[in-house]
Amino acid sequence: MEKEYAIGIDIGGTNTVFGIVDHRGDTLYRGAISSRKYEQVEDYIQELYEALQPAIDQVGGIQTIKGIGVGAPNGNYYSGMIEYAPNLIWKGVIPISRLMTEKFSIPAALTNDANAAAVGEMMYGAAKGMKDFIMITLGTGVGSGIVANGHLIYGHDGFAGELGHTMIIPNGRLHQGTGMHGSLESYASATGVAYTAKEFLEQRPEQPSLLRNYPVEEINSKVVYDCAKQGDAMAIEVYEFTGEILGMALANFVMFSSPEAIILFGGMTKAGDLILKPTREHMEKNLLPIFQNKVKLLFSELKESDAAILGASALVWDLKE
Repeated sequence: MEKEYAIGIDIGGTNTVFGIVDHRGDTLYRGAISSRKYEQVEDYIQELYEALQPAIDQVGGIQTIKGIGVGAPNGNYYSGMIEYAPNLIWKGVIPISRLMTEKFSIPAALTNDANAAAVGEMMYGAAKGMKDFIMITLGTGVGSGIVANGHLIYGHDGFAGELGHTMIIPNGRLHQGTGMHGSLESYASATGVAYTAKEFLEQRPEQPSLLRNYPVEEINSKVVYDCAKQGDAMAIEVYEFTGEILGMALANFVMFSSPEAIILFGGMTKAGDLILKPTREHMEKNLLPIFQNKVKLLFSELKESDAAILGASALVWDLKE
């Protein structure tokens, strides 16, 4: 039987989402498992295999699946390995493509999770028809995929596009996963938003805030969002601070590759204008005049997780039989 489907898998710091996709980009099945449940990656792949099996049977068995595309933090397109991903439970170098091929008995290809999202956005979403854009994923961490002249930028070793780990604040906030100080990810991720809220609470003991109704250990980005939507001044200021830093960073990125658009993707985008307005303001403020008011700042047009699943599955169509 002719192989006509691809499996797309997006491994995030908290959850893994996956789907079976056809050539038209229709996702026929979606599912999710925890990325943090198993310390041994082999046990995680076993659960993934069991979760996908009913869907594989539904489309006619493994013989109808051409291959598996995987998007993961620090996923190396060239080697098929996840290498030293700070936000994943498995440390060191993980030969994820080989392990997937051994378990499923079909070819597997890997790329950075944000690169996968960028491909999905370029094929099916807000970047359709664009040859120059940057995808920024705002979730547990901050990832990026850079497309220039219609091609993803991988660099000589497969790791180009780690904009989340660029230094934005010299000697700034410690990033627990990398040990670096002042990276974009330590401020503009969901983790960073929660950290900023806790910092504000500690630094301003006299300022009233709905955030004080929560135990400190329970404050996360969703709590900050809920308080901001209720008009809480401190929570709104957390987003303004986050947008200022993200906007500064995006200005640097614009001056690096002069994209037509920057597309924001991931859970943090649910905050809408709370994050978009200050980000746009500070991006424009920090651009040279020749770049100002030229670059679109857009939210992804694909459902959360769809861009990464579709982009990861697109890797499969390039696999050699």
